Amino acid sequence: MIYIFVLFGSFFAICAILGARVALKNRGVRKFVRGVSQRTQKAKDRGLTMRETQIAKPNKNPRVSAIEMQKVRTLLREAEKTTARRSYNETEKLLIQALTLAPISTEVRAALSKLYLTMGRDAKAEALYRELLADADDISFHANLGLACYKQKKFELACVSYQEALNREPKSPERAASLGRCCMAARRFTEAADLLEKASERLSRDTEILHMIAECYEHLGDLKATEDAYHRIHRIQPYDEAVKQKLSALAGV
Repeated sequence: MIYIFVLFGSFFAICAILGARVALKNRGVRKFVRGVSQRTQKAKDRGLTMRETQIAKPNKNPRVSAIEMQKVRTLLREAEKTTARRSYNETEKLLIQALTLAPISTEVRAALSKLYLTMGRDAKAEALYRELLADADDISFHANLGLACYKQKKFELACVSYQEALNREPKSPERAASLGRCCMAARRFTEAADLLEKASERLSRDTEILHMIAECYEHLGDLKATEDAYHRIHRIQPYDEAVKQKLSALAGV
């Protein structure tokens, strides 16, 4: 019986000790929390604020970027060499490698666009030039987009692009001639004649332009202007038999 009392007594004593330890621990935690709260309030009273600290992401190593750009330059030089050898498939591989390293490079994308135009892959060239123009308003991009559309017989779209190129370089006879040729293809002969005449003022000995002028006037039914255009060609190329025949035919009308 005595052993039972001793056992129960020991049990209650242990429980009392554990309870006291937990109580003291909780009291310590509450005291620490109150201390933090008090320090925070004091800091606010002094005008200090708690700010979240953001860890900045490390910037790309500039040395790595320089190495990549050097690789891009090397690939572009190799692409120029393969293009000169007309190894266009090899050029394409080199430019795609360069584009992988520098996907937003205007120079690389322009080189690839021009390559596709040279290879006759005009739809790809058109798509790339449209992307380029979203980033850079370059005259050559407008002109080459016009050519890509012209080669696909998208004459109205080509006229828009050639017009944009001419707007940016209004005194260029070559720009006027390109737009004039495109207007002819779109059967806009009056506009074409005006543009080609403008180009001919600066390129007066360019018989190709004069032939187009004559063709425009012929389509418009202006025989006098047609004859005048052929006379201008005859003065430059007096031994051109086809021109002589045209003049004879017009003289007999």
